[in-house]
Amino acid sequence: MANTPQARKRIKRNANRALINTARLSRIRTFVKKVETALEGGDKSAAFDALQAAQPELARGVARGVMHKNTVARKVSRLSKRVAAL
Repeated sequence: MANTPQARKRIKRNANRALINTARLSRIRTFVKKVETALEGGDKSAAFDALQAAQPELARGVARGVMHKNTVARKVSRLSKRVAAL
């Protein structure tokens, strides 16, 4: 258990940040899922538009510290490769 006022404050703050970061990750996953469903449907223009919408969200995840830079680069690379292959 936290003994100092600072430690108590950090526990509350960390809980709030966890909620915010969970929402951010969920939002990013939703954007990626839209790209994947468009890819499965075989609609190249929809997949391209979904990828264009997903890229800034992924970059924002890196800027906010939710995801690692290389992870996002890998995901964007793989998705764009799949879109181009349609």
